[in-house]
Amino acid sequence: MSRSKPEQAPWRNFYGRHKGKALRPAQERDISALLPKVALPNVSWDENPERATIDLSGVFGQSDVWLEIGFGGGEHLAHLAEIHPDVGLIGCEPYVNGVAMMLGKIRTRALNNVRIFDGDARDVFDVLAPHCIDRVYLLYPDPWPKTRHHRRRFVNKEFIDPLAAAMKLGAELRIATDIEDYVRQTLDVVGQHEKFKWCAERPEDWRMPWDNWTPTRYEKKALREGRKPHYLRFERV
Repeated sequence: MSRSKPEQAPWRNFYGRHKGKALRPAQERDISALLPKVALPNVSWDENPERATIDLSGVFGQSDVWLEIGFGGGEHLAHLAEIHPDVGLIGCEPYVNGVAMMLGKIRTRALNNVRIFDGDARDVFDVLAPHCIDRVYLLYPDPWPKTRHHRRRFVNKEFIDPLAAAMKLGAELRIATDIEDYVRQTLDVVGQHEKFKWCAERPEDWRMPWDNWTPTRYEKKALREGRKPHYLRFERV
């Protein structure tokens, strides 16, 4: 039995910024010409109103697939693409200025293993097949520091449940933050989730970055302002 075609996307709260200062002419050209070429296909509701599952093997071949949620200016995502050319990388970022910065890196470094979704990561979760993602990065997410805004943080069940469904058994979720209360909520929500296991065995495991780490602009700002980064790894079990 076929599903009825939805008339429009469901309404979802979105609290982040979509655009900042005006883009430079080269960035405008990248948004109009390059983004359609490197966009993750069949994610938007206009393209895929039936929410059919994406065939990632048709996008990346048989490569492992890693996902970065909220890649900011793309420093880390571009670094991953360069040192892991055999891995397929999906980057989600709704902030158009950050997307433009990442597109510039894709163009100047000739990165061909990255696909971008310039919208809400939940739209990607809708169309990912079960157990298709090998690793996930969430780096310096918006901390939403006010208590009444903590439900807006990514580390809530609304996000973590569908993310867990998309991750392969044994896949890793890596989270970096300089906000101690975000660490607490992450350990409460992700660390206590039935489908995740915190990988730390000693303090150095959350004080030291992972191998081949490159600092993002947000980490550099945190260090300048005297805040300590925390690096959390969880295994999908």
